[in-house]
Amino acid sequence: MKKLIFTLSLFVCIAGMAQEKPVSLVNVTGEGTVKVVPDKVVIRARIEHTGKDATEVKAQNDKVVNDVIKYLKSQDIPSKNFQTEYITLNKDYNYQSKETFYSANQAISITLDDLSKYEKLMSGLLESGLNRINGIQFQSSKREELESEARKKAVLDARQKAEEFAGALGQEIGAAHTISEIENGNYPLPMYRTMEMKAADSEQQETLAPGEMEITAKVNIGFLLK
Repeated sequence: MKKLIFTLSLFVCIAGMAQEKPVSLVNVTGEGTVKVVPDKVVIRARIEHTGKDATEVKAQNDKVVNDVIKYLKSQDIPSKNFQTEYITLNKDYNYQSKETFYSANQAISITLDDLSKYEKLMSGLLESGLNRINGIQFQSSKREELESEARKKAVLDARQKAEEFAGALGQEIGAAHTISEIENGNYPLPMYRTMEMKAADSEQQETLAPGEMEITAKVNIGFLLK
């Protein structure tokens, strides 16, 4: 008897689900963009030395790294704003000259919270012995706030599109039925510029042009169609 009741209940449930009307949706993608002038920059620097003696090459590199860190601290750059990214010591053999060379590298990323200090900082790093720049990356201290604003713009953009589609059909849209954010790898793009710093570059000059950076959000929303 219990089995019969359970089977009957299951049949009624399935029958009820089969009678549900399909939901009519307008699925659209909305995009919102906010532009901002960067107020921070990440400098990806590298100290590099080469020579025939591995111990001597490493010692030269370590000395420059020590001088660079001392200089950063003297400029009140917080310790959390600079860190070692990698250290390498490579052995290379030149088959033409039949000589062995060693190259020592240490990469350091430096976050500068005040762009107006960029030229002075770069000049000081040069005097400390830093000889390579792998690239710079602009950032904004208001990123979270701007991302929230971009999301709101994306939602409004999606609604406007849905209204246009529905209006062309002589219909209206209702409440949002589904909503999801589309991950678009929205990160500040680095400016890759590998260069060797030379003494002539130490003169005070304008070499940084931050321009504007864009923060973009995308959403996918399904609106009920009336």
